[in-house]
Amino acid sequence: MRPTGVHHVSLNVSDVPAAIEFYTGVLGLGLRHDRPEFEFDGAWLDAGPQQVHLIAGAAPQAVGQHFALAVADLDSVVEELRGRGLEVSDPAPVGRGRQSFLYDPAGNWVELQEPPAA
Repeated sequence: MRPTGVHHVSLNVSDVPAAIEFYTGVLGLGLRHDRPEFEFDGAWLDAGPQQVHLIAGAAPQAVGQHFALAVADLDSVVEELRGRGLEVSDPAPVGRGRQSFLYDPAGNWVELQEPPAA
């Protein structure tokens, strides 16, 4: 098997409308309108060519699981998010890039990843 990439990640969220507002209104993901009707509430979002699927349900206990959104200028993103009143960790080096973390309204850990300078 040779995967060609990651298609989507799924996140359990306790409040789907609040999660949609956070991921679209704060983090800038795009709301998709092609999600089929399932037996559970949720939403599909675009994050570049990948997707984030929100599923109504209790978020699991945070023990390190997370996903990362790539950003071009981590310092300006952190400043913008803090300006909105969000708690965001200070940018820190990781490998050759830098990262910061914040939590979504359901308690899911989200990494903001700035790749190394070219």
